[in-house]
Amino acid sequence: MNNFLKLFMWLCLMFPLFAGAQQVRVLSENLEFDGDLSSTQRKTVILQNESNQAKTYFLKNINGNIGSSQHVKICIGDDCYDPKRDLAKVRITLQPGELMTDLYLDFEMGIVETRGSFDLNFVNLENIRESFVIEARYDVSNPNKKVDEFDYKDLILSDVYPNPSNRIAQLDYQLKNPNAKAKIAINSFIGNPVAEYELDPDRTSLVINVSDFNPGVYFYTLFVDNKNIVTKKLQVKK
Repeated sequence: MNNFLKLFMWLCLMFPLFAGAQQVRVLSENLEFDGDLSSTQRKTVILQNESNQAKTYFLKNINGNIGSSQHVKICIGDDCYDPKRDLAKVRITLQPGELMTDLYLDFEMGIVETRGSFDLNFVNLENIRESFVIEARYDVSNPNKKVDEFDYKDLILSDVYPNPSNRIAQLDYQLKNPNAKAKIAINSFIGNPVAEYELDPDRTSLVINVSDFNPGVYFYTLFVDNKNIVTKKLQVKK
């Protein structure tokens, strides 16, 4: 009897967790909109309903920062919505096991150079414990102003940003030669090695967690095929 009571209490405690389990998975990686002023980009969001029931989700809110010059639309098939005006109209229905590939985000870069990120939070119409998040970031650049890029024969590398940083620092890059072995080495102000990162040719950015670094000045160096190409400064603050 005691074992039965223990099992019953455990099920009662665990039920909210089971009820809040995520039933829809976002298969797309973080969406990245990188482009020039006044351009527009479209990215596909791939969703999968991993449950054996039909699910309907609505857009609850948008978190993060979308600049006043930028504009995002959510498109389901041929129907597009402005989430700022049509928040309640953005609804997605997925059949059991369905893989959805006709959900898109259209992002207008605007007329101001800027960087930012935002999240679209969807919740189940019948059970708000069920939810999923679509994460996106954007980087709007001026094609006539490329002062913060280093263009080498094998790759293009941006300056680190934000700089100073207290949590995350990022480098954007493009490997023009996929066979080149490129890496970033970080050293302290007095030259002690701190970290080293290989640049994946299948990606376009390197995200560095500097929250565990001591405050101060560091230097990051680009190596290509073990050759020292360029060294620049990174400042970490708390």
